[in-house]
Amino acid sequence: MSGADTSKFLVSEAQLVTDEARRRKAEETKDLGDPLKLKGVPLDIKIFGNDAWIAENSHKIRKVDLETGDTLQLYSGHGGPVTAIEFVNYDGKQILISGSWDKTIRIWNTEVVCDPGSLEWPLIVIKDKTLISTTEAHSDFVKTLVVVPSLDLLISGGSDKIVRLWDLTSARDGKPLTNVGSIASHTRPIECLHAAANSDSTVLLYTADTMGIIRVWELRKTEAEPSHWRSTLKREFTHHRTGVNDIHVAPEYMWTASTDESVQMIPLAEPADSKTKPPPAITHPTGVRAILPLALTDIAEPYLFTAAGDVIRTYDVSSPNEPELVGQVDAHWHNVTLLRLWIRRTVGKDGKTRVEPWIVSASLDNTLRKWRLSELLHPPTKATLAPKPKKRQN
Repeated sequence: MSGADTSKFLVSEAQLVTDEARRRKAEETKDLGDPLKLKGVPLDIKIFGNDAWIAENSHKIRKVDLETGDTLQLYSGHGGPVTAIEFVNYDGKQILISGSWDKTIRIWNTEVVCDPGSLEWPLIVIKDKTLISTTEAHSDFVKTLVVVPSLDLLISGGSDKIVRLWDLTSARDGKPLTNVGSIASHTRPIECLHAAANSDSTVLLYTADTMGIIRVWELRKTEAEPSHWRSTLKREFTHHRTGVNDIHVAPEYMWTASTDESVQMIPLAEPADSKTKPPPAITHPTGVRAILPLALTDIAEPYLFTAAGDVIRTYDVSSPNEPELVGQVDAHWHNVTLLRLWIRRTVGKDGKTRVEPWIVSASLDNTLRKWRLSELLHPPTKATLAPKPKKRQN
């Protein structure tokens, strides 16, 4: 047909090719990393012990046993994908905080309590998943959350380009959270946050958006009642061309990952002169969705894991100016979106507890996969799978 618009046909054909490639890879990788299949796409993960707490696009939060894949608890109530989760402890009791596309922040009780009135006491336990409160937090999607527990401060970032600060001192009272400050300087949605207390009244906050802008703020708590947090811009970084997807901060430097197909380590000390340059960017064939710098974990080793496309790469960054690619794994059949450290604890037949570090990856293929750290750091000549963790006997 002369003059016809063929763009849709071309897009459709390209999509068919992509779908077929993913179908083949799904078959090839179906057992890689002992996959745990989920009901929804994992959008955030927190790992405690051998359990993973997962925020899903299924509108739910799921607590999963990483050994067996069993769902231990399920939290329903959000009206959209759950994008971020955080935890705080009050008097030894753990409180779950979640943010969602439904623009709200919700507070949940996570306690497992015994019911003394049960005929089977003490064998029966009640999982108290009570929704404590709902806060209308943003005018668009809630994208990210971070907690400063020592100061009872929650910070949220949204697609509305706003960063909001919330008082957690009354988080268990059942009322919506109190807004105690906001930052409205970004011109694009907020994608990442990092925060750490500097004192009993100040916080250093990093905010990153989908344009690639990273800003550093000092938050200071006012003395007047009711208390409020004032923000002062300290620095701005523009080393990425497009959105920042992940950020990890140490006192001397930060690691950032971007859709611009790069990972960068940026020293935080002011340069001695204008000619001082940061270490070179680590380039990838596609956008980098997640990173895990082992140096900033309890492992404290100079290795960096990156997730770009469906591949996990391992770099030796003991010399930041000359990063070395150690190995790579075709980990999933769809994009890898999250990387987390799992300190796996098992009890042997001798009764001794053994501790071993693993990496957990999450993907748009609706799975979590588990990788023995030692094999990622010292890959065999031909990529092979880590053996499946043994299932616990019930």
